Amino acid sequence: MNAITRAVHSADGLQQRRPMLAFPVAVWKKFGDDQAGYLAALISYYGFAALFPLLLVLVTVLNIVLKNDPTLRSSLLNSALAQYPVIGPQLIKPSTSISGTGLPLVFGIVLLLLGARGVAGAMQNALCEVWGIARKDRPSFPLNQLSGLGLVLTVGLGFIATTFLSGVAGGAGYLLTGVAAHIGTVVVSLVLNVGVFWASFRIATVGRVRWRDLRTGAIIAAAVWQLLQFVGGYVVTHQLNRASDLYGTFGLVLGLLAWLYLQAEVTLYAAEIDVVLTKRLWPRSIIDDAAAPGDERAVPDDAPSAGPAEAAGRTAGDNKPARR
Repeated sequence: MNAITRAVHSADGLQQRRPMLAFPVAVWKKFGDDQAGYLAALISYYGFAALFPLLLVLVTVLNIVLKNDPTLRSSLLNSALAQYPVIGPQLIKPSTSISGTGLPLVFGIVLLLLGARGVAGAMQNALCEVWGIARKDRPSFPLNQLSGLGLVLTVGLGFIATTFLSGVAGGAGYLLTGVAAHIGTVVVSLVLNVGVFWASFRIATVGRVRWRDLRTGAIIAAAVWQLLQFVGGYVVTHQLNRASDLYGTFGLVLGLLAWLYLQAEVTLYAAEIDVVLTKRLWPRSIIDDAAAPGDERAVPDDAPSAGPAEAAGRTAGDNKPARR
């Protein structure tokens, strides 16, 4: 065994003995086992197709409802679109809206909700894969459509409520100090986002996972999303300034896709934390040919278990599967 191999084995043994190291390693391993990066990319794709028209409808509705109160309209728009720093400034322009009201707008909203069903389906599939919910246990038509619609409504109404309450909290700056208004905005948004993520995770896992097993991931996802609004938006916007100058609109498209992928990846990492906590999938080994207790528990129940070491322990006439 050379020095590099010994160092890797030593580091692996160290992280397995330290829960503070073993747990994040287990989450990272579980994320890779589920190929969650590809699942996040699929969510981003459908999100890109549905997000812009949905935000466009939001802008249009606010233009109609709050046409006599431009101050409140501006506050609500800034609260909502601040989560999408690349494309948000484009939508705040007064000329950006859907022409027409009444029935055309209603039909437009219905069609956009149907388009958002793709995002819900991708999210539902991702959470079921992460939790190992078998396809036979997932709802079939038409229950899957109703479940997806429920997920869309939960996220959509939560987004609207967060926007409204954030705008109200921001408006409290007229009565309170600036620091108090900002703290109120953050607290209100965080609490509501926790509720939205918690309910969304429950719906996406088709009721197969207990509420308490989804609580930690919901809190982490909401907190990280809140952080992304303050830090991530600044980073994405400034890093893509050159791309926007060079590629124009295509640069904005790349920026929005990167932003959506980052949000989807963060959400799935939060879900993986719930899985690792609930099923106690740590410690995991970082070496492919080694096994730790968490690696054995992470093997699906229907996966073949005839590893070399296990097969060697069987007798010639033993037909029972080797113990994991």
